[in-house]
Amino acid sequence: QVQLVESGGGLVKPGGSLRLSCVASGFALHYYAVGWFRQAPGKEREGVSCISCSDDSTYYADSVKGRFHISSDNAKNTVYLQMNSLKPEDTAVYYCAADTAAWGRPEVYNYDFWGQGTQVTVSS
Repeated sequence: QVQLVESGGGLVKPGGSLRLSCVASGFALHYYAVGWFRQAPGKEREGVSCISCSDDSTYYADSVKGRFHISSDNAKNTVYLQMNSLKPEDTAVYYCAADTAAWGRPEVYNYDFWGQGTQVTVSS
């Protein structure tokens, strides 16, 4: 059994912060590239960050660089996405995904294992 479960979403005011968690079961997450993606209504799912996916270890989309930070805790088999200075345009369902071979900017087609998503809403 392979499972990824996201949590930590919710409603936050512009400028606020949230920390998302992605917990893996059935496999050791540290052997995989792990990506965070988001999808707003009517828009394509887009990659926002990944870890263990490049020679620099992490990647951030330009839209979130300097505001979001990805990290991992092997003992907890968990990857986190710390989101700061949130903007209304960050509103989306956020997904984590994993793959053994994904490399570079996270693309949906490179990831085989997906969580169920967690809603993030940034609004005053």
